[in-house]
Amino acid sequence: MAGPFVLILIVAGAYLAAHWAFEWLGTRYLLVSGAEYLVLGILLGPQVTGVLQVSILDAFAPFMILAIGWIGASVGSAFYIPRVVRGYGPIYRVAFAEATLALVVTAVFLVGALAWLYQLPLADTVAPATALGAIATASSPAGVAMLRRRLVRRGLVVRQIELATAIDAFVAIVAFSLLMCIDHGAPATGRRAPTPTEWAVISVAIGCVGGSLFHLFVGNEREIDRLFISIAGAVILVSGAAAYLRVSPLLPTMLLGAILANTRRNRSEIRQALGRVERPFYFVLLVFAGAAWDPGTIAWWIVPALVFAIVRAVAKLGAARLAALVNGLTESLGGRWGRALLGQGGLAIAIALNYQLFHGTALLADVVFSAAIVSVVLTDLSSARFVQSVVGRFTEPVLDAQTPTGPASALEAERK
Repeated sequence: MAGPFVLILIVAGAYLAAHWAFEWLGTRYLLVSGAEYLVLGILLGPQVTGVLQVSILDAFAPFMILAIGWIGASVGSAFYIPRVVRGYGPIYRVAFAEATLALVVTAVFLVGALAWLYQLPLADTVAPATALGAIATASSPAGVAMLRRRLVRRGLVVRQIELATAIDAFVAIVAFSLLMCIDHGAPATGRRAPTPTEWAVISVAIGCVGGSLFHLFVGNEREIDRLFISIAGAVILVSGAAAYLRVSPLLPTMLLGAILANTRRNRSEIRQALGRVERPFYFVLLVFAGAAWDPGTIAWWIVPALVFAIVRAVAKLGAARLAALVNGLTESLGGRWGRALLGQGGLAIAIALNYQLFHGTALLADVVFSAAIVSVVLTDLSSARFVQSVVGRFTEPVLDAQTPTGPASALEAERK
């Protein structure tokens, strides 16, 4: 009875936090709540007090998979294709360039750094370094969402930050899911293992089939409670199927969320139903991730964790500046707009926990998980302040709707 009782307390606390503490802290102090729940999980876990034992964590592994899948569905629901098609091209190119550069630079540097730190062949560090690259790419949307409510007008910088966080999530999920397909183990039955390409096709098929099936169940329902039940069933089915096949639930559920958001007229209600429990799921995920943290047997785990945090910050700032420069938007965005992308957020923990659950015995898996936790603790609370340092005094210049060309006019036309 102790395990279910602890889970009830954690879920109840997460709901209270999402509806009270998060709003209160954000409104008054520009603090994005999250990292403290990670620390709470560490304190409750086997490494400190032992309130949450390993057996309890193993029993709640399906719940963690559900939380990971819910985050993936929330990311996918943000991609509404007609709005993407009407978007201003350069800001999309900047966002994709920034995400891709940050991923590649972080992964390549860490391949060499991990090989040097642990005296390993380069081939042995490619998988953990790529996982860290995907984690590094993810940026928290909570900071800009918090400040957006204070802005009189949304300028180009705010729109770029919002888009960049969404594209960062897309690139991180795709890169990590492909890594899981490439690094997929052979089945225990002795039959021919599917190739990485086949595993990738299977991952996409799970999301597409699940989205198509639940497209019929969701229909044009606009009652949030009924929508929530239908969407919860869809996420449970898709993420459970992906976990059973040992592929990441993030890509299939992202496709599920995108299909539902693009094929139904009630997409705003769908996003509202997903958002209703996204934050509580995030808090619960943080608590369980903290409890599941184990420094393992790898010595000096804090060194690669700090190296990762530094490399990620440099890669994000440099990639953002270079992407804006190449696309001719340095003057419009400013040279420091990449600071708004330094916050990590829930997707980083979801990727790290996904890697730990499926490859917990792999080489340097503990280092990957520890690095993600350290990075989130260092950046999550300050993500809104990072955004504030970019957008200034909570106001953006009023866009000139009369100007026929340029980034500002294109953005205004998109909004209309």
